[in-house]
Amino acid sequence: MIVILGAVLGAALGAFVAYRRKGKLADILQYAFVYCLIFTLAGLFATLIIHRMSV
Repeated sequence: MIVILGAVLGAALGAFVAYRRKGKLADILQYAFVYCLIFTLAGLFATLIIHRMSV
């Protein structure tokens, strides 16, 4: 759940950052993809840490 939330939030934030920097469509898509990857990995590690701490 945290991973999916991170992916969606990252894609939205990346697209917003590229849009504010007046990027073209390709720039917006690239920023959205990279931010999505970063936030997904952060969510994955957060999920693993939470799971390990609960056991």
